[in-house]
Formats: sequence, C-alpha cells, structure tokens
Amino acid sequence: MQGKLIIREWDEADRPREKLMEQGRRALTNAELLAILIGSGSKDETAVELCRRILSDARNNLSVLSKFDVEHLCQYKGIGEAKAISIVAALELGRRRRDEEEVKEPVLNSSKRVYEYFRDQLQDLPHEEFWVLYLNAGCKLVDRRLIGRGGADFTPVDIRMVLQHALMAKAHSMILVHNHPSGTLRASRADRDITDKLVKAAQLMDIRVNDHIIFTDTAYLSFRDEGLF
Repeated sequence: MQGKLIIREWDEADRPREKLMEQGRRALTNAELLAILIGSGSKDETAVELCRRILSDARNNLSVLSKFDVEHLCQYKGIGEAKAISIVAALELGRRRRDEEEVKEPVLNSSKRVYEYFRDQLQDLPHEEFWVLYLNAGCKLVDRRLIGRGGADFTPVDIRMVLQHALMAKAHSMILVHNHPSGTLRASRADRDITDKLVKAAQLMDIRVNDHIIFTDTAYLSFRDEGLF
C-alpha cells in the first residue's frame, strides 16, 4: 500500500505556500493558512490534515481556537511548543487588528489640505527633502514616500523611483512636495524642470500629477494654484 504523501510531494497547486503565491491569500482555507504557520505535521498527518483536526475541535471557529493556549495545542501530535506559540501569536495579532480603529487616511484635494497635513513633517528642517504623496481616485492618501534628501538648496530626484512607488501603490494620482529651508517661496528652474519631467513621465502610465507644493515653515507655494502647470 502506498504511503501518505507529505505536503512537499503534493501537486504544486495543492501546497498551501504555493497556493498562496499563485492564487492569493483569500484562496486558502483556514486549515491551509494554519498549516503554513506550523510548516509540517506528523508522520501520520500532513500539516493541513492536522490543522483541520484542530479546527474541528474548535468547532471550525477561529474565535474558539484563539482560546486554546500553548499547553492545549501541544496535546496534538505534531504540535510542539514552537508551533503552538506561532498559532497563538498569529491569532493574537488578528485580535489586535480587530481592536484597532481603522486609520482614516486624509483626503488631499487642495493645496491647503496638503500643507496642513504635511507641514509638521518638513517644518524646521535644515536641509531639503522631496516627498511624493500617492492618492487613489478619490484623492485619499494611499502611500507617501521620501524620494530624496539634499542640502540647503538641492535635492536629487529619481524619476524611476517615483513611478515605481506609484505602480506599487496602484496610485491614480500623486502630489509632489518639497521644502525650501531658506524660506524662499519661489519655484527655481530646477523645481520647474523636475516637475515637467515627472508630469510627462507619469502621463505615459496614465497617472496624474495633481500638484507640486513647496513648503516653508510658515507658508507654501502651489504650482497648480499659481498656474505653473
């Protein structure tokens, strides 16, 4: 009689880790997700079979399972202390996530809102920093990235990096932000050139540059408000 196949001998599409990579995390059952945590089962059960049995004892309810402590989990053959701790820790993270209030990202649909939101980040800096704020279709912030840090009057900007982050964030649009430590509220030729390059490069990927805002400690200049692009 042929012995039981262990997980690494299964068809690749049936392995939990490969299934997650190929089909995404939501395609996995609770037992498969738990099996990824413990890594292996016993000589009698695969990790998935073992996790199905544990879940069955918990009435297939993760809230019930979260009440199982390390000692309880260690009663199952194939679950040692390290695996039990991994399960308890993962379920505790899930509980904490539920307890945390959902962070409401700001809607950045005006230069004033951008300045009020980001002023503290750039205030009193002795050097220039160039940031990009990435937005969804509703102008809600989905990511923010420091692109470059320079001296008192110059910051290198890598256009490829700006666009790479935009694609990773699935951004619909973006806002360019940098500060002038000198307090000068005037767009330099370098400021205009990098804005023009970024606007044109982003258009090729159907991403819009909504604005470029220059910050000082007490005021700001918006390219869009000033009609600079």
